[in-house]
Parts: sequence; C-alpha cells; structure tokens
Amino acid sequence: MIDPLYTASGLLVGTLVGLTGIGGGSLMTPLLILAFGVHPATAVGTDLLFAACTKMVGAMIYAGRQTIDWRITGRLLRGSMPAMVLSIGLLSLFKSHVDQLAPVITLVLGLVLLLTAALLIFQKQAIRMLPDWTAEGPGRLSRLTSGAGAVLGVLVSFSSVGAGALGVTALTVLYPKQSLVRIVGSDIAHAIPLTLLAGCGYWSLGLVDWHLLTSLLTGSVPGIILGSLIATMVPVPVLRTVLALTLSLSAARLIFG
Repeated sequence: MIDPLYTASGLLVGTLVGLTGIGGGSLMTPLLILAFGVHPATAVGTDLLFAACTKMVGAMIYAGRQTIDWRITGRLLRGSMPAMVLSIGLLSLFKSHVDQLAPVITLVLGLVLLLTAALLIFQKQAIRMLPDWTAEGPGRLSRLTSGAGAVLGVLVSFSSVGAGALGVTALTVLYPKQSLVRIVGSDIAHAIPLTLLAGCGYWSLGLVDWHLLTSLLTGSVPGIILGSLIATMVPVPVLRTVLALTLSLSAARLIFG
C-alpha cells in the first residue's frame, strides 16, 4: 500500500533534483532518519535503490543527447566498484551488530552533508584552489579519476551521498575542458551501477524497506519531470543556497543530535 506522506516526500525531493540536478541522496537520507525515524542503515539502503531508479530517468535523457563520456564513466567505475564491494563486505561483517553501526553511519552522513553543502556554495573557489591535473598525462589522469571513483564508492556505500555534488566537483577539477553537461551526464551514468549494486548489497543484508521505496518512487518520478519543466523559471543560485543551508542544518542534527 502506498503511503501518501512518503509519496509527498518523494515528490518534493524529486522536484528539487529536477530543478538543480542534485539533492537526491543528500536530502532523502537525512529526511528518512530525522523526520520519519527510519534506522540509518535502512535509510541508506533504501535511498541507494531510490537513487538508482531516479538516476536512470536522467541517464536516458543524457544518453539520448549523447552527452555522456563513457570513458570517464568507465574510469570512475574502475575505482568505485571495488571500493563499494569492500565497503558492503565490511558492513556484512557487522550485520549482527547493525544497531551499533547507526552512530557511525549517522556521523559519516553528517560529515558528507557538510562537505556537500560547502561545495554548493564554494565550488568555484574550491576548484580554483586545486592544482591543474590536465598536465599530468592521460595515464596519470586515468588513475586519478579511478582514485576519485574509489573515494566516491566508499562514501556512497556508507552514506548514499557523494555521487552528486562531490562527483561533479571532482570531474570538473580533473576534466576542466569538458562541458558541464557532459560532466553531469558522465557522473549520473556512473552513479547508476554504483547505487544499484550497493543497494542490492544492503538488500541482501535485509536493510531495504520496499514499501517505503515504492511510496518514494511514486512521488519522485513525476517530481523529477515537474522540476525539469519549471527549471528555467526558478533562480538556481537561490535554490543552491537554500539546499546548502538545509543540508547544513541536517548535518548538525545528525552529528550533534
């Protein structure tokens, strides 16, 4: 049975994702924990599959427009998939103590949310401060991209957050000559198998709420379509600032209680 409150939450988050291209995991996971009292591990597991389903819609659009650089996506996956497998394997070792993992997951989530909020506001300044990796040669660039993928794989596996603002920022630094639309498309394409397989790992551990997932998706899919349609009518900088403040408050609640 569909829960209208969860569906409304999915609609809200889906609309924000459609408007800004970010905010799915960053908003949904803390919302499930703080507003609905879902166990942190179950919130992460459910949101991973939620993210995989919603990002498939975006990936089809980017693929149709031929704005995905599959080379970059492949390099990211070379790092993120092994890191994800190791992370889920580590989680499985503590399956019988999942309640004791709640504070750890909550802390990791809070820290990643703070980093995401900071990048929403100071992304350009952060990029200018980092070195230019383009002169390192294609081999070094490939390894750096896989290394970034490994970091994202760990963060996404333990918090469901990181494949959006963090991934786009990393790719912008590593590939400054690429257009933003191809960077976003490549990041979305990378996030689908990562979140899908990580979510299946949580499912195998019994940490996915399928009733909750169905209700969220019922609202999020039309929300993404709605957000995409009205995106040109809303000032994105204002939305990014509001999102950053929201994420900062959520992070403070998660870290300090």
